[in-house]
Amino acid sequence: MNKQTPGVIPETVPGTVLETDAFLVINKPPGIPVHREGDIPGILEYLPVGQQYNLCHRLDRETSGLLLLGKTKAATAELSQLFEQREIQKYYLAISDRKPKKTQGALIGDMSKARRGNWKLERTRTHPAITRFFSRSHSPGLRSFIIKPETGRTHQIRVALASIASPILGDNRYKGSEASRLLLHAYQLNFCFQKKPYSVCVKPLNGSLFDSYFLTDDDAWLQPHSLNWPR
Repeated sequence: MNKQTPGVIPETVPGTVLETDAFLVINKPPGIPVHREGDIPGILEYLPVGQQYNLCHRLDRETSGLLLLGKTKAATAELSQLFEQREIQKYYLAISDRKPKKTQGALIGDMSKARRGNWKLERTRTHPAITRFFSRSHSPGLRSFIIKPETGRTHQIRVALASIASPILGDNRYKGSEASRLLLHAYQLNFCFQKKPYSVCVKPLNGSLFDSYFLTDDDAWLQPHSLNWPR
């Protein structure tokens, strides 16, 4: 039986958003890596003992939001395969203080390694990263983005927005302006698992600029899967 607990979650503790017998969806706070980094515990170390959890995908340490974990080896393998086959739709929220070169579109290109662990977007399309987005004015001097990455490359969204001159606020790695955190949040996951559809979303709990991200209670961006995404 599914169990959903959408209540308020402390900023430094991953909270359960959805749980079934096969998987767990949590809201990862910013600043927690998926794997241990030196003295910084990985996300699995914050979860209750007595249950084996396995990562089905990853989020950058600085990114908050939905993270899907398998409870069994079989479920983890099946969910990981859904990600690889692009059968799980992912939607992200981001804020920048710089106007993009274009206000919506698809950013498609190969990604290659740059200096100091950075990545860059190339014009070639041998094995391209695909990132679709819309943007709009957030408030004076700020711009909101809603993003649909169709691939899952390292730093993909951060590199994509930097490539159109709108690095995300708090993204020091890609020349974003200073902020209290990286303003990038994994907002919604849509997928079908064992013939049952799931749609899970969670608003950011950390970062005051996200408080005014949605314009109205019926803002179309609240349901990103219903948008007519750029091709």
